[in-house]
Amino acid sequence: MSDIERTIENLKKFLLEKNKRYGNSALEPLSIFTSHIKGEDQALNNMLVRLDDKLKRIQNSEELRKNDIADIMGYLVLLCVNQGWDDFSDLID
Repeated sequence: MSDIERTIENLKKFLLEKNKRYGNSALEPLSIFTSHIKGEDQALNNMLVRLDDKLKRIQNSEELRKNDIADIMGYLVLLCVNQGWDDFSDLID
C-alpha cells in the first residue's frame, strides 16, 4: 500500500468514527445553541457550535461520558465569561 493510500484509508476510518460519534453535525446540527448565533462575535459563535457538537455526540453515544460532560461545563463557563455573566446572585430565590 502506498503512503497516499494508507493516509487516505486512515483518514477515512477517522472520519467515519467521528461521524459515528457526532452524527452528521456539520450538515444536520442540533441547532440548540447555534440558533442563537448573531453578529460577528466569532468566539461566541465558536462556543455555540462546539456546544451543539458535544450535545450531538452525547445523543449518538451509547453511554454518557465524563469527558463530554466536562467539555460542556467548560464551554458553558467560557460562554458565561464571554457574556460577562459573572454574578449569579440575582438567580438565588
